[in-house]
Amino acid sequence: MFSFKNDKNYLIKNVIKKQFEKDLAINPINTLIFISFALIGFVMFFMNNKVNLKDFVILVCFPYIFMLIIIFLPRWEAIIKFCFLTIFVLFWFNGVSSLYYSIFICIGALISPMIQIAKEWERAIVLRFGKFRKVKGPGPFILIPFIDSVTKIVDLRIRVTDFVAETTLTKDSVTVTVDALCFWLVWDAEKAILEVENYIEAVVLSSQTALRNAISMNTLSVLLEQGDNIEEIVRKEVDKKTTEWGITISHIEITDIQIPKELQDSMSRLAQAEREKNAKIEIAEAEIEVAKKLSEASKYYKDNEIAMKLKSLSVLSEGLKNGNSTLILPTNIVEKIDGSDVFGLNAVTEVSKLKRDQKSVEDKN
Repeated sequence: MFSFKNDKNYLIKNVIKKQFEKDLAINPINTLIFISFALIGFVMFFMNNKVNLKDFVILVCFPYIFMLIIIFLPRWEAIIKFCFLTIFVLFWFNGVSSLYYSIFICIGALISPMIQIAKEWERAIVLRFGKFRKVKGPGPFILIPFIDSVTKIVDLRIRVTDFVAETTLTKDSVTVTVDALCFWLVWDAEKAILEVENYIEAVVLSSQTALRNAISMNTLSVLLEQGDNIEEIVRKEVDKKTTEWGITISHIEITDIQIPKELQDSMSRLAQAEREKNAKIEIAEAEIEVAKKLSEASKYYKDNEIAMKLKSLSVLSEGLKNGNSTLILPTNIVEKIDGSDVFGLNAVTEVSKLKRDQKSVEDKN
């Protein structure tokens, strides 16, 4: 009578909840219709019988039981069985007079589910005598009792299903586990129900298979660097299958790639070595550029003595700006500026010579 979804673990993260098969659904309109028939039955029974407390409790309990059946066991078979049970039990308690109430409540239980409502994003698959009749919705529609049944309600909105590709070998023999998201929607509710038994699991399993194939056909570096291309390849592969089921795959997104820890350490060391190599190359290229500029400057200074002297003075000026008490000067710079007594270097030299002469005289005395 009831069927559950398969309990197999397909590594689907958002596991689909188990559902009963049902022929109808409860909504505010059919609830009001059922309550109206129950009230009419109450009035008819009270008008023709004297009601004591025991009878009142029994009469009140049966509508609640009917509502629970429609909510939790929404099948025509269950409603019919409980109708016969209601007529028998009430007849046993109150005899023929109970038929005023039991007939009305049973009619309400059979008529009220005729009016069904599908939401804007839903489509109802209606079967008549087990054959496909029509796709109903959105809005209200009518079912013929015992003949029509709503076998499935299909959601036409975009859905997101996250799944895991099992541990797979890449082209360069690296084991990886990939998490991904699948964005998809149903555009033809009839095909989705009639062409495949469980279209949700079919989409997820097809996506897993296509993702594993893509992983095995590419190396780890390609998988890490060209994820967008692989996602598009997987999307097209899955979409070829699901189009026949009235389903479109809008996007496949890889969210996580898990690799062995040992490989992570080696990749980290490799990346560090690559960064160090690039840094040394950058320094070497900078030194080459500096050497080229210095070579060009030397040619200019060679042909222009004034520029060379100005450069020498610039060197001295920079040293004095830094507040150094001791300056170490190249010999050629001193020779260049010796004759011009720049900064009083000649005077300093003579003073130093006089001090040495005085000291030598004092030592002799």
